[in-house]
Order: sequence, then C-alpha cells, then structure tokens
Amino acid sequence: MNRRDFLTAAGALCASPSWAQQPARAQRIDVHHHILPPDYIAAIAARRGVPVPEWSPQRSLEEIDRAGIGTAMLSLVQPGVWFGDVAEGRRLARMTNEYGARLVRDHPGRFGLFATIPLPDTEGSLKEIDYAYGTLKADGIALMTSYGDRWLGDAGFAPVWQELERRKAVIYTHPTQAACCRSLNTEVSASTIEYATDTSRTMASILFSGTAVRYPGIRWIFSHGGGTVPFLLSRFTVAEANMKDKRKLPDGVVQELRKFYYDTAQANHPGALAALMKLVPVSQVVLGTDYPFRRALEEIAGITSYGFSAADVRAIERGNAFRLLGHA
Repeated sequence: MNRRDFLTAAGALCASPSWAQQPARAQRIDVHHHILPPDYIAAIAARRGVPVPEWSPQRSLEEIDRAGIGTAMLSLVQPGVWFGDVAEGRRLARMTNEYGARLVRDHPGRFGLFATIPLPDTEGSLKEIDYAYGTLKADGIALMTSYGDRWLGDAGFAPVWQELERRKAVIYTHPTQAACCRSLNTEVSASTIEYATDTSRTMASILFSGTAVRYPGIRWIFSHGGGTVPFLLSRFTVAEANMKDKRKLPDGVVQELRKFYYDTAQANHPGALAALMKLVPVSQVVLGTDYPFRRALEEIAGITSYGFSAADVRAIERGNAFRLLGHA
C-alpha cells in the first residue's frame, strides 16, 4: 500500500463498520451470502415449498475460508419475512436480524449484516430500520424484489425510502417468486427463470416510477448481474422514449442503470458478464456467491477466468464493495 492509500484508509477508519476495521484474513468481500436461522426456517417451513440446503454458521465460515473471502455480508434467504401478517412480519424480522447481529459480534471481521424489514408494513419497517442501524449496527437493508403484487417502485413504499434516503442507505435486493407467477406449469423451478425476471421487474419499477431519481442517496445492489436487464436494455430505452413524464428519468434510463451496483452471483459466466460490462463500468460490479445455493469457489472462478485485468478483479472482489460499505 502506498502512502496515499494508507492515509486514505486510516482517515476513513473511524467511519467504517467493525468488520472493515479487522485485520484482513483475505481480501474478498461477498455481498450475497445467505443466512438460514433455524427458528426462521422452522417458522416458514410450510411456505418455502423447496428443500432447505444444509447451513450453519460454521459451514459459512468454512466456505468463506476455502474461497479466500475475508467478509461475507449476511442476508436472509427468500422468501423473506412478509406473508401478510403484521405481527408475524415484525417478529420474524427482529428474530432474523438479532441472529445475524450475533454472528457479526461472535466472529469479528468475518460477517457484515444486511438487515431485513417487513416492507409492506410501513410502521414496522421504520421501527426495524431504527433498531437495525441504532442497536444492531447493520451495514444496510435487505429486501425482496417484490411483495405480493407490489414491486419496489410502488408509491406506498415512499415513507420507507424517505428514511433510507436520509440515512444514505445501501439496499441489497434479492429476487423471489412474484405473486403473478407462482402457479406456472413448467419443467424447471421458479428460481431458474422467475428470479432473474423479478429482478428486472423491480428495476423497471424503481426506474420508471421515478424512485431512483427521487431518492439519489440510496445505493442499490441488484443480485445476479441485474437479472435480464442487460438483455432488455433496448426495450428499456424504448420505454423511456415513450414516457410522458420525462422528469422521472431526466438523465435517461442508462445513466440511472450505471449508478446501481450488481453482484456476480450466478452471473459469473461469459455471456452474463459480457452483457453487464457493456452496460456498466467495473466500478459498479461486486462479488456475490449465493452461498449455500452455489459454491463460492465456483462463482469466483467465473470472475477470474473471464479476462478482466488484475486491477479489475481486485475491484470486483473487494475494492468496490469496500468503497460502498466500508465507508458507509
């Protein structure tokens, strides 16, 4: 590290979360690493509809050690905590967040936390945001891409965005199966097609509702390389050209897309990376593994074999996430 980099890091240290201040065991930061709290899994077992992979804190630690990951940012597995019951949503969110915060405390430097909120419940979400930041010292907020038939640009979510804008929050998003598409008779699971599609739906919702422009301080992370958005780009630009209210995207849809962050989980292959890199600069790409649904070494291998420069690999695997989260 040269003197300038050292002084920059030292100056930011006091503003950094605890995990960013620990001596680095490894350089990589994984922004897409799930937790499956046993009490949560027991509570929603009948609703998941798919087998739960084997998981434990020790398994997570072993996985990130094998993959040379210094810090994994924890987020709750889909389908999240909202099932239409206010009391249940609040209880599941608090239980999950306290579980994640204990892992952060018990394993200094190894984990960070994206806290869960019961989004359609505005009052409960605002209370949980205050608790997550004020008491648990969360690094950001984790959301599902949709809640029933509502995506993240829905006007009813505005009070939550106002609070997260005030906090200049990082919002990590993870896809789920939208209400519209839960009974499709196909030969593959919902996650195979619908998850990437739901990411695209919520990005369109955020963009074309004006939410991205209205709350510029929120930093958004979208899973799986932005879903199908890189492929749909020309359709997005046509939709922009046909907009009646140009104030929702005054600088254009492409400019807003280039401000978002995109993780590499399951988008680590040449086709996905090539499409994404035509859309955004390397500075907006962060490492994601999707553990325990994917193996970290496999996801990392796709990045290191793609043809990025050594500097770009370092940025994707650590630098971009540290800039986004370490100085938050």
